[in-house]
Amino acid sequence: MTNERLDVRKTYKLFIGGAFPRSESGRSYPATDANGRVVARPARASRKDLRDAVRAARAAWPDWSEATAYNRGQVLYRVAELMEGRRDQFVGELEAMGASGPGAGREVAAAIDRWVWYAGWCDKIHHVMGTVNPVAGPYFDFTFPEPTGVVGVVAPEEPALLGLVSRLAPVIVSGNTSVVLASERWPLPAVSLCEVLATSDVPGGVVNVLTGSIRELVPWLASHLDVNAIDLTGVPDDLVPEVEAAAAGNVKRTVRDGSADWFGDSAQSPYAIIDFMEMKTVWHPMGA
Repeated sequence: MTNERLDVRKTYKLFIGGAFPRSESGRSYPATDANGRVVARPARASRKDLRDAVRAARAAWPDWSEATAYNRGQVLYRVAELMEGRRDQFVGELEAMGASGPGAGREVAAAIDRWVWYAGWCDKIHHVMGTVNPVAGPYFDFTFPEPTGVVGVVAPEEPALLGLVSRLAPVIVSGNTSVVLASERWPLPAVSLCEVLATSDVPGGVVNVLTGSIRELVPWLASHLDVNAIDLTGVPDDLVPEVEAAAAGNVKRTVRDGSADWFGDSAQSPYAIIDFMEMKTVWHPMGA
């Protein structure tokens, strides 16, 4: 009897509505390491998968947007806790894609810390960015931010994990739900992050992650009438004008982060949260 055994290879699927389906098209594509060796075959999402993800995000939006800020903060902190417990797995996947051991460890640590940082803003963003407006009359005038709805996020190609967390976390802090297009070149950490989200307290549908061709999917994400805003950070430069034109069809807000240092303080900001919120002004008469 031999002690040799075959490795149990991981199947990298999509993440839609809290579940892990394969693409309805049955397609996959090779994900390679820095040396060109195939390390996995993640699902290649189709337009139908994207529509399913948007539908799941819209269904999850009412409950998530109405959850208390304190509760959302606890939920996001729980994501950081679970990532801390699976640190070695994330480091291993980044190393498999070609990152050095110290570099991979630094990226995972920074991604965990970024979840903690944004979790702390859940119950503060309304106070910091809201205001009481001065008016000449017997009434109060309040302005405060509210979540915008379903937000599309095109994650940067690299850093695959930290870049994704840096653009996703500020979207869902305020109560938005999301449809994420993961790094096409380095998709493995995104799927593992989905496993963390699925076992945390994040409700199904709040985050939906698709792997596959950015050029194939992003025009449909930008033109989808039930997507309220889109983060274009990971969109190739030559595709940006086309995507912005598609987004303008339903007055969809577009944001693009040009952060050169994903590890620095410039990559995290309360203004990244406000980018995907709407300002609501309420007039209220004073009592006699």
